[in-house]
Amino acid sequence: MADSKKRYLGIDIGSTTFKAVLLTEDGKVERTVYKRTQPVEAGKVACTGHCSGCGACGGGASKRLALEFLKVAGITSFKDIAAIVVTGSQIVEDTRKFIPFDFQVSEVTAHVAGAKFLHPDVDAIIDCGGQDSKCMVYNPTMKLWTSMMSGVCAAGTGSFLDSVAAKLGVKIEDVAEKVNYDSDTEFSSVCAVLSATSINKFKNRVPIGDLLAGACKAQARTILNSVGQLLLNAPGRKILFQGGVAFNSAVAFFLKKLTGSEIVIPQYHEVMGALGAAVIARQLHDLRDAGKLDLAKVEYEPTRGKSVTLRIKATRRDFFSSDKSKPLVWRNLFFPTEILNAMGCRIRTLETYAALFGRKADKVKEALGRAAQKGFDGQTCSFLRMLEGMELEKPDYIVSTMQPCQQAERVFADLAREYGISDRIYSLQTPINAQSRAAIETIADGLAESVSLMEKTFGCKLDQGRLEEACVLSNEAAEIARQCAHLRFTSPPLVRGSEAIYNAVVFSQLWGTQDLVDIQKAYFDELVQKKLWAEQRYSIDDTHRLLWLHLPPFYDSKHLTFIETTCNAPIVFEETNFVGWDPLDPKDPYRSLARKLLQSGFLDPAQRVEYVKRAIPAGKFNGVILYTHGFGRCSLADRAFSKLLRETLDSIGCPLLTLEGDCMDASIDPCSTVTKISSFVEALNLNRYGNIFGKVVEDSVGKVVEAKK
Repeated sequence: MADSKKRYLGIDIGSTTFKAVLLTEDGKVERTVYKRTQPVEAGKVACTGHCSGCGACGGGASKRLALEFLKVAGITSFKDIAAIVVTGSQIVEDTRKFIPFDFQVSEVTAHVAGAKFLHPDVDAIIDCGGQDSKCMVYNPTMKLWTSMMSGVCAAGTGSFLDSVAAKLGVKIEDVAEKVNYDSDTEFSSVCAVLSATSINKFKNRVPIGDLLAGACKAQARTILNSVGQLLLNAPGRKILFQGGVAFNSAVAFFLKKLTGSEIVIPQYHEVMGALGAAVIARQLHDLRDAGKLDLAKVEYEPTRGKSVTLRIKATRRDFFSSDKSKPLVWRNLFFPTEILNAMGCRIRTLETYAALFGRKADKVKEALGRAAQKGFDGQTCSFLRMLEGMELEKPDYIVSTMQPCQQAERVFADLAREYGISDRIYSLQTPINAQSRAAIETIADGLAESVSLMEKTFGCKLDQGRLEEACVLSNEAAEIARQCAHLRFTSPPLVRGSEAIYNAVVFSQLWGTQDLVDIQKAYFDELVQKKLWAEQRYSIDDTHRLLWLHLPPFYDSKHLTFIETTCNAPIVFEETNFVGWDPLDPKDPYRSLARKLLQSGFLDPAQRVEYVKRAIPAGKFNGVILYTHGFGRCSLADRAFSKLLRETLDSIGCPLLTLEGDCMDASIDPCSTVTKISSFVEALNLNRYGNIFGKVVEDSVGKVVEAKK
């Protein structure tokens, strides 16, 4: 090194650029670099072991660029850097083999840290890079930064303008100069590919300045459409616009027109993520050297309990039974199983049946392919596409409910036609107003009618005594389920949420059976033992406490594992294990089951949000995660529900992370999910511990060390 002063290195490797910032110990930016990267040439790369001289692979190229950057500052080795923090979409598992970094920070947190380093009073940021766009806004109620990221589309990113410039033969750095700012030319901002194609069609008929104006307007509009929800109702605020796209002042111009806000392009805007990473490297070094970080992972009592074996046994029996002596009934998730179990039916819950195959990638691909051939494309729920593409055992009867998913009701009707049993399907009318007496009577009458129709089809009567017994057993299982929930609400983390979510007791088809009672009893006993184990190691306030809403991606639990293991943020409870209905009256089963349907929470979004609101203080949750199956198109996690949920949680100061994806189709899994999770937990850490890394060590008088300066 040229001198003995400490340096801190921040590196941001994105989809199109390599950025680095060198920060001195007194907080000065010593050097920056912003360089476009090139793809690896075709053919297999043979590793020479001399990465700094070779650079043939992506990791080697990054190492070479980093060392060249340091060499100009008189630094010859990574060992001469006090701390290295990396960020960016191209930081992968193998990156550490090439660059020995100390910490990987999310792009969101890095951009916030960089922005606050230059503008300490900033409270709103838009970052637009080559692969995604992001919006970060400080929420003073929660005292943390909230963020949104674009999903799977390239519209609103640097790649879009690169594509337009290439088609028009304009250098990307010359776009802003050539834009006609008075032009009223407009292009679609729905899709990057369609927009670029549309622009190309007009290039011989419309002046190039107008074409570029339309492209830049489309870019600004798409940024706001994808991530600008956080900026609603806040005209006049100062917004920092950073990232590579901020080189284009025309996009900033149109963002100002659309938002009514002051758009500021800060110094170092193109390397703001790397600057933030360098700032964080400095913080990490100071905390680590002072011995103030306690980053031990949360542990769980490891014994595999009896309840797991019982669940597996029941699933195999129910879904793969070939007992032809019992009538087979297809149902959706919401038709009461107490009735079907009392009638002695074999039950096939179709959504659950599809989910069982979620981790079998070949079966999923085959089923979705067959569904596509029948005309069911990606606009149809992937659970329902699975059913249209799977081979199903022909049922004796089909029962479903109108709410919460009318698309499912119609697919069930289509399957009934395909299997030649259109005269043996019953759709239960289920209004969403849980407080209406008329709704209860309507559903109760419908249940009685469905039983009458099944009795005629099966040639046997429902034994009312068995239905009463099913209600009694359901009450017993529900009470134990509530006790299980109470244990988990009032204890340190007892089980991994990434495993417990698959129990999904609220959707079980065992309601009304002794099997479910036995499973819940075994589970409760296990939780009691796990509580004794956990409380010897943790208090309820020692960890983050997350509440998971809706379903998981069934094809892979990696994101849940990432939350709990890598980010060390336990999922303490899951919505699908919450039993919130009143006890059933065995002497009035149909009305009781109608109330159960309406009180489950999934039919009435307002009631569901109210359940969540009450759960927050009861379980001491400090964060909520909503997985929006189908990118917000699913009726159980659609935009109306997520909007009401976000508004409600904002009002009580509880952070919400919305993860968009698909529960069944891994091929459309967004690449931004890990970044969203990381930035969310980093924000929780900063709010709780004063730093983004995690728990701090207590000092000699038992007070938490204040790490936030």
